[in-house]
Amino acid sequence: MEPLNPSEITQRIATLKLEHRELDDAISRLLADIEADELTIKRLKKRKLWLKDCINRLESALIPDEPA
Repeated sequence: MEPLNPSEITQRIATLKLEHRELDDAISRLLADIEADELTIKRLKKRKLWLKDCINRLESALIPDEPA
């Protein structure tokens, strides 16, 4: 698999950030619901953390390496 170019990385970051916001909204709605399933909320939170890690890795990939 070949590395992504900066514009593809930026596009992927935008997609992941959108999914992250949507999960945040879904989690908020579930937390407001007294009958919400705790397991579902945990899974959504775990997915949200995974997305945040992916976003951070991709953002760091955009930072050029500096010589020592």
